[in-house]
Amino acid sequence: MNQFLLFALLVIPIVGFDQNTETKSTYSFTDVKVNKATHVKNQGSSGTCWCYSALGLVESGLIKEGKGEIDLAEMWVVRHAWYEKAIKYARMHGLSGLSDGGNDGDVYFLIDKYGIVPYELYKGLNYGTEGNVHGELGQIIKAYMDVIIKNPNRTLSTAWKEGIDGILDAYFGKKIEKFTYKGKEYTPRSYADMLGIKASNYQAYTSFTHRPFGTDFAIEIPDNWNANLAKNVPIDELIKLMDKAINDGKCILWASDVSERGFQYNKGFAVLPEMKLENLNDSEKAKWSALTERERNAAMAKFDEVATEQKVTQESRQEGFDNYQTTDDHGMLIVGIAKDQNGNKFYKVKNSWGTEHIMNGYFYVSEPFMKAKTINITFKK
Repeated sequence: MNQFLLFALLVIPIVGFDQNTETKSTYSFTDVKVNKATHVKNQGSSGTCWCYSALGLVESGLIKEGKGEIDLAEMWVVRHAWYEKAIKYARMHGLSGLSDGGNDGDVYFLIDKYGIVPYELYKGLNYGTEGNVHGELGQIIKAYMDVIIKNPNRTLSTAWKEGIDGILDAYFGKKIEKFTYKGKEYTPRSYADMLGIKASNYQAYTSFTHRPFGTDFAIEIPDNWNANLAKNVPIDELIKLMDKAINDGKCILWASDVSERGFQYNKGFAVLPEMKLENLNDSEKAKWSALTERERNAAMAKFDEVATEQKVTQESRQEGFDNYQTTDDHGMLIVGIAKDQNGNKFYKVKNSWGTEHIMNGYFYVSEPFMKAKTINITFKK
């Protein structure tokens, strides 16, 4: 999942949440069930939402287990993800993904392999900024690896893996072998063991008809470079699994398309609005037909009242995925269930874009949006 470009969220003014002006909100939400999670973080200028959301899931589970609020090091995981991606990129002769995007399953896999450390011991900011800025790093790794796969020596040298490690050391910091934390000595592996974090504790689910229901498969999205598996279930069952998990006190990782016109994070909600052409007169229809696709999206996002939402079916969901209308854009953490003023169910979601937004890093997602645009969910077994 790559970070969605925030400027796209700011160019379409709509009536919605606005705690800083006198604009009245078209939506009001009442929390029904909210589970505890760690504080809202900021992934900065990096496509690392997959790591922030997956570690957010791990951290919320530790709270539920009575182990307290523990802040784990996202960049420890991201650093090792880059190394593993580079290895695979070389093995695949450059035909696998090599970017800072990823899948939540990467996090559990990498913790199994490399352990984990507290955030305060490994912030991964060795390059002079206060937050994550990964543009230069990504281009350097890509350029380096493209030289490697050209194989100019006609056989790969014994130095190239140390070379990629050297780049990662320079940007993130050297790997930690041992550390003392709260009076006890750990290795990254023993710290993960002490916290009880392991990949087998987590189960991913998805819902697509191009694979048989009841089977596990690797979702065909570019950032699933490690071919992480998800169990395929009907969409209504997926929603039931989500609701049960939340009511059992669990948070849920949510991977979704956030490029939709109804994803109005800067206004505090995401909905799937329906445009009813039969309600337009002839001149309005003519004007509508003359609009560009971008202009139509802007018009459909300008709600004057609580939106009438699309009816989502298994077939419409599949069509959106097959036609690239539903893409793997962003990973977040579902923390609870709420209702709007009409009694419609929404999910409360924690994001990783900091707290400088209308709801301090949280927003609400309608059930139709969730059914149509979810790529996968994951929660602790």
